[in-house]
Amino acid sequence: LAGEWLDRVGLGDFGKRRPGQLSGGQAQRVALARALATDPALLLLDEPLAALDARTRLDTRVELHRHLAGLAGPAVLVTHDPVDALMLADRLVVVEDGRAVQEGDGESVTARPRTDYIARLVGLNLYRGTASGRTVRLASGEVLATSEALEGDSFAAFAPSAVALFRSEPDGSPRNTWRAVVAGVHRHGDHLRVQLDGPFRAAADVTPAAAAHLGLEPGQEVWAAVKAAEIRAYPA
Repeated sequence: LAGEWLDRVGLGDFGKRRPGQLSGGQAQRVALARALATDPALLLLDEPLAALDARTRLDTRVELHRHLAGLAGPAVLVTHDPVDALMLADRLVVVEDGRAVQEGDGESVTARPRTDYIARLVGLNLYRGTASGRTVRLASGEVLATSEALEGDSFAAFAPSAVALFRSEPDGSPRNTWRAVVAGVHRHGDHLRVQLDGPFRAAADVTPAAAAHLGLEPGQEVWAAVKAAEIRAYPA
């Protein structure tokens, strides 16, 4: 049984190694195999994938997900990695400053974040304001046109990929437009993540070609635009 679990975590040839002969990541995988091998009635996992390299983390996550799906009892996973949480958990509880601020399944939490921290984790721009019909007025006085009609205290959220950047004010009425200042530009996957300051802070994702065309650099003034259909509004 021990050899079988070592195989599952990619350490089938390490059965005769002493603890001091293992790297931190290897020791982490041995600890995971040891916990799973007992078929526990209650499984507590505290950052089980934290010490693993990217490739090993991916493989171990898949194997752990398979085992958790067949576990008869409950499992509690503590992690700072949103990917681990979304891939492994049926229900999420997000804790900030020792207080649970949101809970639900992965779809509801990622679609409707309720704090700036959660919005950053799932990659959304999030604002809170007062809704009236299809607009949300923010505390700064700015108004966002949205895709849903609501009344009262509300959140408005949109993805960085929904933000278009221009050198001058764009034409067209159905979009939210505002002047912004580029606060920073850094690589984000295949795109560049542009941090914007202005009436309200936002993140925008653009292609390297678009960034080169706009000549984006910190301190530069640009116009940002988001279509109302791209902004999701929901009760706060």
